[in-house]
Amino acid sequence: MIRPEGLGAVTDGLPDEPRLVAPGGFSTPLELLALLDARLDRWALFCVNAPAGIPSHEGVTHETIFLGPAMRASGRSRYFPMRLSLSTRLFRTTCPPDVVVLHTTAPRGGRVSMGIEVQVMLGALEAVRARDGIVVAQVNPRMPFVHGDGVLSVDDIDYGVEIDHPMITIPEPVPDEASLRLGELIAARVEDGSSIQAGIGAVPDAVLGCLHPRRGLRFWSELVSDGAMLLDRAGALDPDEPLIGTFMLGTQEFYDWADDNPRVRLRRCEVTNDPAIISTLPKVVSVNTAMQVDLFAQTNATRRGDRIYSGTGGSTDFLVGALHSPGGEAIIALRSRHPKAGVSTVVPKIASPITSHQMSAIATENGIAQVFGNDEDEQARQIIEHAAHPDARDELREAGRAMGLKV
Repeated sequence: MIRPEGLGAVTDGLPDEPRLVAPGGFSTPLELLALLDARLDRWALFCVNAPAGIPSHEGVTHETIFLGPAMRASGRSRYFPMRLSLSTRLFRTTCPPDVVVLHTTAPRGGRVSMGIEVQVMLGALEAVRARDGIVVAQVNPRMPFVHGDGVLSVDDIDYGVEIDHPMITIPEPVPDEASLRLGELIAARVEDGSSIQAGIGAVPDAVLGCLHPRRGLRFWSELVSDGAMLLDRAGALDPDEPLIGTFMLGTQEFYDWADDNPRVRLRRCEVTNDPAIISTLPKVVSVNTAMQVDLFAQTNATRRGDRIYSGTGGSTDFLVGALHSPGGEAIIALRSRHPKAGVSTVVPKIASPITSHQMSAIATENGIAQVFGNDEDEQARQIIEHAAHPDARDELREAGRAMGLKV
């Protein structure tokens, strides 16, 4: 353990422009990154879904597979198109780390936990060790001790800096009317004994909230949040199966529930998002969102115009895994009109690079369009008649016919 003024032991001797890898989201060690930034002139930060507050100025290059709020605005981001399940290969090839910056619990019996985010960090840890690099941790007594792959021996960490800082939280989600309607439609397709994956946002939260009457569900997802906790409390989950994810975000009540809870396990993303592993689970129902869908059942979940907004992430991993699961299905859920711009989210043909295609179904508050197994004409009819907003249907039919679709 060192004091902040002792961080020269970490930064002295590094290359001229070192690469630091840190967890993202609500687990980003913002305070320690700021201390390290003060000692470095030029450096690269690899961080998935980086929040506001990361070092962002001339001399800092941002690298990621999924842009968070901070990197969207910086103008200095290098985006690597990559499925989450494959992302740690970057650390062994084009993005080798010099320093891995963790955010951990205080030690308990010679061990620490990476807490609410494991995701790419074990891959980064292994890569930096192979290069004789450095591992430094922001040791935070308020970080929940979460079991799974993120539990490390203190011997795995070179330096620790104790920084007592409150965890970032979100308010308890309150779904709006459209999200609740979507949740009800999708929940009606979920049988007892299914395996559930839900992405980030109001719609996936609403789906989980509508599943409380189910029994024997498994929870296997990237994200574990308040919705998973409430499913467990409602008795909807199989008591003999742990809740599996690779990162977490939620309320303080949720963090308190997850702390030292043997029911909750965070695994590395190479496990949670491996389509081959997902395919072995029974009746996987994968629910993810998008910004646009088109009449060819293509989705855009990553770009606004030509500019990258987020990233491929893990939705495509779960789409493939769910479709190969016995009785599984992959659902893209979104509102039929953009809530701010007031335009249709169903378009004739997506102009930007697509994120995914060939899901089981597309759901909006208007209904569910069956996609998988239908020819392209029937796919387009389903999307127009069941998913698109009524005000957009005539225009979509006209555009579809102009593209040769029989709609």
